[in-house]
Amino acid sequence: MRINKISALLIILVIIATACTPVPKILDNLEESPPSDDIRSTESPLQTESPVGSNIDLENLFIPFWESWEILHDEFVNQPLDDEAMVAGAIDGLTSFYESRGIDYENLTQPTDKEIIQTLAIRAKTPIEVEDLFLPFWGVWIAGVGAEMDAGMTYENMMQSALHGLVDSLGDPHTFYMDPDQYRQLNIPLEGEYEGIGAWVDTTGEYLTIITPMQGSPAERAGLKPKDKVIAVDGEDMTGIVGNLVIRKVVGPAGSTVVLTIEREGYSDPFDVEITRELIILPTLESRMEDNQIGYIHLFNFGANSARDFHSALSDLLEQDAHGIVVDLRNNGGGFLHSAVSIASEFFPDGVVLIEEYQDGSRDVSYVEDGGLAIDIPIVVLINQGSASASEIVAGMIQDLNRGPLVGATSFGKGSAQINFVLTDDRGGLRVTIAKWLTPNERLIHNIGLTPDFMVEITEEDIEAGLDPQLDRAIELLLGIIG
Repeated sequence: MRINKISALLIILVIIATACTPVPKILDNLEESPPSDDIRSTESPLQTESPVGSNIDLENLFIPFWESWEILHDEFVNQPLDDEAMVAGAIDGLTSFYESRGIDYENLTQPTDKEIIQTLAIRAKTPIEVEDLFLPFWGVWIAGVGAEMDAGMTYENMMQSALHGLVDSLGDPHTFYMDPDQYRQLNIPLEGEYEGIGAWVDTTGEYLTIITPMQGSPAERAGLKPKDKVIAVDGEDMTGIVGNLVIRKVVGPAGSTVVLTIEREGYSDPFDVEITRELIILPTLESRMEDNQIGYIHLFNFGANSARDFHSALSDLLEQDAHGIVVDLRNNGGGFLHSAVSIASEFFPDGVVLIEEYQDGSRDVSYVEDGGLAIDIPIVVLINQGSASASEIVAGMIQDLNRGPLVGATSFGKGSAQINFVLTDDRGGLRVTIAKWLTPNERLIHNIGLTPDFMVEITEEDIEAGLDPQLDRAIELLLGIIG
């Protein structure tokens, strides 16, 4: 199976990307997947859930499970996959489900008759080539079915928990399974303005974490602070919930309230914060002329209109006779690939912007577009740990081709591309990492990030005092270049 790479890699309006260090994301925006010629979907309704203990069509129940298995083996960027580890992950997912329902798995009785287990594997249409590998999984399945479960537990719950564990075993925070409700929530379209609380967040940790409230936002007025962890929303525990889905619970109609349970460093106990949601209008960028004819553009995201807005801001600064430009990509986690290519193209007459490498070793190369406005003017780029994905594409090209220095802190290291797959009969979806991004000099970004040419620390004391030593250093460097 081969994905249309171009459509797959017009990757998503990721207002801020995800990885392992704190990365801001607009708390009122989510990733939107581009259309793909290979997304699987049907018009069939969701399956009726089947209580544990009732008759069940295992072949039908496990269609999304085996479909996911196939997709991951065909498209996941890191191949070959460790099938044994994936089976162990499925078992972990199933036993974790049992434990969450108060079932003591260690004391469950598993069948000793291999023929019984094999019969179950066959009924579920386990692929022949991995049938023996999955026999321990089916033993755990049978043991759970024979246990006394809560009255509302379903076979669908069991299968979905196993599938979560299987996908999680890959160890990639950007590849995950979503059950039908989660998938529907994730794909509710959000446009350029939102009704919510207004904060930048990190979606990649155990809990949704506040990076910083937006200035003048409800989140700021309610007293939310950087590093606050959202452990519950309206009393609902968020343990184990994907950060992007937690965001969906935080947003809501303007004028309504949401109660966030916050875990804060230095506080012994969690506490509740009630916030009244408002209409949040998200700007693409801000620009201004600093002293000494230094232009400044702070790009917040690589959205659908970012390249247009960036071009306009750059044009205005050049008309004001800017002698140098500071491009601020701090806390910008990326967005559309085509926006990154267009914005990078403002600074080069030609050349490679980035390389996308797939699991089979094939590559796609994106080149500079014609019409750049700032091909000759001196530039400095600001990055930090919140600069990710498309930001790293632009900054990586500028660094590789010696177009200008990078100033700040090491970037996030999110150099991979994802695509969403809808599973048959709308029984959930997979988000799968399908490619890695390389800089023009073929440097790997993912899990590494970009090291700035000039490391400059910015402290909480600096922020509280309204100081920005990173920007100061960038302007100092530009003035040195300009003379």
